[in-house]
Amino acid sequence: MSHIFFTDRDLGKQFPQALKAGGLTVERHGDLFLPDGSDEQWLEHCGKHRRIAISHNERIRYTPNELAAVRRHKVALIIVVGKVPLPMLAANFVRTIDKIDAFIQGATVPFIAKVYLPRPDDLARNPDAIGRIESWYP
Repeated sequence: MSHIFFTDRDLGKQFPQALKAGGLTVERHGDLFLPDGSDEQWLEHCGKHRRIAISHNERIRYTPNELAAVRRHKVALIIVVGKVPLPMLAANFVRTIDKIDAFIQGATVPFIAKVYLPRPDDLARNPDAIGRIESWYP
């Protein structure tokens, strides 16, 4: 796997640090863009440079200009889903990376996919349970 992931500003500093600690290559929004830059800017960057964009913002799909940017710039976008602390979302992303990689390899860009946490009963049986990834657009 040779993907470079790009983390949106809504994922802060801990999320990308946890991905790097898990062996992934990561670019962080804050290292490349001003905090008040538009989502269209980083989406264009991800499409142009073939980065796998990661965000926690589920509204992107419903915001016309942002969805248009995903399409226009041929962005591979993954939304991490869950109302838990970002380090938990990052840990799940790293544990689920084989499924994520398989999804990316089989997907046609542009796409939006969601990475979900394992079900609570799965986590109760196995604290290292992996999540799942599902296509959300198109």
